[in-house]
Amino acid sequence: MTTIKFSSQEKVQIVSKIQRYFERELEQELGQFDAEFLLDFFAEEIGGYFYNRGLFDAQQLLNERIEQLGDAIYELEQPVN
Repeated sequence: MTTIKFSSQEKVQIVSKIQRYFERELEQELGQFDAEFLLDFFAEEIGGYFYNRGLFDAQQLLNERIEQLGDAIYELEQPVN
């Protein structure tokens, strides 16, 4: 698996969310550097789990759509004797 990388804008948004979470839920102020470090840790250590779940969900959706397409094609068949 390739390393999970975020754009600069995504990273700013994620870091902000981490900081707000710490403030709201833990009543602790988390600095920019610490929040970025935590984001990097999550991306490296558990990011693969989220990535794999996304792939699994995409595969499930694709399989459902292929099945629906197969059903639609079957409905187009003309009766023959």
